[in-house]
Amino acid sequence: MKKNLMIKAATVVLLAGSLTACNKKLDLLPTNDITAATVYATPTGYKQAFAKVYGAYALTGNQGPAGNGDVQGIDEGTSDFLRLYWKAQELSTDEAVIAWGDVGIQDFHNMNWSSANPFLKGLYYRSLYQVTLANDFIRQSADAQLSSRGISGADADAIRQYRAEARFLRAYQYWVLLDLFGSVPLVTETDVIGITVPKQADRKTLFNYVESELKAIESTLAAPKANEYGRADQAAEWALLARLYLNAEVYTGTKRYDDAILYSNKVINAGYSLVSNYQWLMLADNQQNTNENILTINYDGLRTQSYGGTTFLTHAPVGGSESASYFGINGGWGGTRTTKNLPNLFPDYTGTADKRSQFYTNGQNLEIKDQTAFTDGFAVTKYRNVNRAGAPGQSLDYADVDFPLFRLPEMYLIYAEAVLRGGAGGNLATAVDYINRIRTRAYGNANGNVNTINLDFILDERARELYWEGFRRTDLVRYGRFTTGSYLWPFKGGVAGGRSVEDYRNIYPIPKDDITANPTIKQNPGY
Repeated sequence: MKKNLMIKAATVVLLAGSLTACNKKLDLLPTNDITAATVYATPTGYKQAFAKVYGAYALTGNQGPAGNGDVQGIDEGTSDFLRLYWKAQELSTDEAVIAWGDVGIQDFHNMNWSSANPFLKGLYYRSLYQVTLANDFIRQSADAQLSSRGISGADADAIRQYRAEARFLRAYQYWVLLDLFGSVPLVTETDVIGITVPKQADRKTLFNYVESELKAIESTLAAPKANEYGRADQAAEWALLARLYLNAEVYTGTKRYDDAILYSNKVINAGYSLVSNYQWLMLADNQQNTNENILTINYDGLRTQSYGGTTFLTHAPVGGSESASYFGINGGWGGTRTTKNLPNLFPDYTGTADKRSQFYTNGQNLEIKDQTAFTDGFAVTKYRNVNRAGAPGQSLDYADVDFPLFRLPEMYLIYAEAVLRGGAGGNLATAVDYINRIRTRAYGNANGNVNTINLDFILDERARELYWEGFRRTDLVRYGRFTTGSYLWPFKGGVAGGRSVEDYRNIYPIPKDDITANPTIKQNPGY
């Protein structure tokens, strides 16, 4: 089944505690008998626990007494990883604005966020929560634990692969934290919750940790395209390394473009190819796109129900005179649109030339005078909860659209940019060929093909190919255009025509709650 791993995750609860420190009667039995010893007693239990590590990417958790699910202090409907990550990566850029008035939501586009921003706090703790789940599984699946529980042979080998994938997911979350927050607490399976005080690691230390973890697990991961759908394999590991190396100079001050070429090429040569129609990428049956998608977060309209993920990405851009049925939903939320900078990158707004141009313009103004007015700014139609034939997904409330964390075109673009930035091991002719593969798919013919490329072209091409997929902030930071006045967009920095902002905003602040809880953590400069 398409969503098999996520469906299992929806029913799994991991409880690591037993006795409470405040109760002096140490001979009491645990009040909840679902302990780690119970969960991890059998190979089946291991797979169920493993599914929770993946499931945390798509689910918000079990409804707590305060209605906050897994992450406390933020509304559960907005607390899933993808919705929080997307806001931080897109609303802060030229690619997206939002009409809503939730406390802190307009801070992104106005670029005036603080360490008290609830969405940044939610993202920070969501990533650390997913690290915690991975750490617990890695700890419980150590060879000594398997031996003590009598698990051996093929079952033990399968669990070792699960453990490698959990390490990948942990490395991915530490990359997210490295990219967005800079210096954060580094906690591994050797740190005991409640006893070990998390120590803050600087960006270079985090970079080295993510790199070493990814390389350490390569031989244990499944070969490219050999794993279950939605599970990490070697190609996902190479793809994350390629992304890490492309941004290495930002993270550490040291260029790693040779390595970006090496690892993007490993993915490119692993048997992937582009699907024939760009507009199939973000549909309800995009589980068919296994030739192009390297790793996805899986969503199921019946079993992974939340107001985050691709449910947010399909509902939030629908409003004005748009037809909700066209998007396979029961109604739009009238929230997200784009600034003029994105549609202006295409030869036309209608997509008659470049089919990647997916904008709704009827009744929408290209110019934005009021960020809170949905009709100011073109709506984006990229995410639709319908299949290739136009039939709606399983639910009109919750989307079936899977979200690709890595797609093949990103690897083409990484290769090309790294070559242009002086990386060894590649060549310009191959880079141009990779770009033209993307553009031939976009145009349906060779009319959009190019003979030469430069870095400015690559930045624009990344926007045309990858918009609203969570890349833009990272790209603008790498190009030195996120905070500076060299590139402006409507209401950048809260001014209609745009303005530069302080360079310290290239990374987000550590939430003040975490600094209060752990005084050893130091705030990022400027905040």
